[in-house]
Amino acid sequence: MPSIPATTSMIMIKIQIKTPEFFTILADNQKKIAPLTALKELGEVKIFEADLTDAKSFDAPISGCDLVFHVATPVNFASEDPENDMIKPAIQGVENVLTACAKAKTVKRVILTSSAAAVTINKLDVTGLVVDEKNWTDTEFLSSDKPPTWGYPLSKTLAEKAAWKFAQEKNIDLITVIPTLMAGPSLTTDVPSSVGLATALITGNEFLINAMKGMQMLSGSISITHVEDVVRAHVFLAEKESASGRYICCAVNTSVPELAKFLNKRYPQYKVPTDFGDFPSNAKLALSSDKLVNEGFSFKYGIEEIYDQTVEYLKAKGLLK
Repeated sequence: MPSIPATTSMIMIKIQIKTPEFFTILADNQKKIAPLTALKELGEVKIFEADLTDAKSFDAPISGCDLVFHVATPVNFASEDPENDMIKPAIQGVENVLTACAKAKTVKRVILTSSAAAVTINKLDVTGLVVDEKNWTDTEFLSSDKPPTWGYPLSKTLAEKAAWKFAQEKNIDLITVIPTLMAGPSLTTDVPSSVGLATALITGNEFLINAMKGMQMLSGSISITHVEDVVRAHVFLAEKESASGRYICCAVNTSVPELAKFLNKRYPQYKVPTDFGDFPSNAKLALSSDKLVNEGFSFKYGIEEIYDQTVEYLKAKGLLK
């Protein structure tokens, strides 16, 4: 299962929560868990081994918890069998985690990380569309047409729907956070794939630039949020008593050509290309975070800070000069 995205602020916030902390990742992978073991200097950290497809592996980590954050999902964009590699284990993982929460009898709220990919994908031929928490991705379109990378958005959509069905049946207080593409610095040893995608125009990676174009054509926009704001939203909604339902967490709505113009002007040293021929310069849609903001949440980072910090992060990693 993928590593938990982390920032220093995320860890500090999580340590301050007065509940047991459990990180369900592979305990024998010392390189992956190194940023977490380092936190033992700040407070108690317990690390458990768990598998999304193994229901019993979540009993011990969740036992005694007040809050559970389910952030893991299988990701394999190159998969030739998305049904078995992503869709089934994503749904099974949600059901296994929620089953353990129901058994624990101490869990007051579950916060599930969904995705903008569960909201924005549709076949509507429009522009200027604003989507919010009432919208769902068109699963019939993904299943029948199978556009590139169709397995991931289908897995996220079906997994979130399965979570809501289970939560309603078992009377579990569930919140789903719906983040966009995330950028910003990470404590993980490897650079997160989302950062690579978000900075493709700067690094000049043609494969990832084409992936960004594909994202805009499939999802309707290039929407970006700082990872720390996404983490802050998770904690905010976990603690906000009045919170309920789904919450989109989106700081910036743009398109590939518009983002390229911004990056070219802000970082002229990287010579970001701005000519994309007849590729649409206007995004089909924008994601609304009004519900989250109206709940009392405020974003710390706009597009300038998101990219300034991400560029410095890549420089520190030796991936940019």
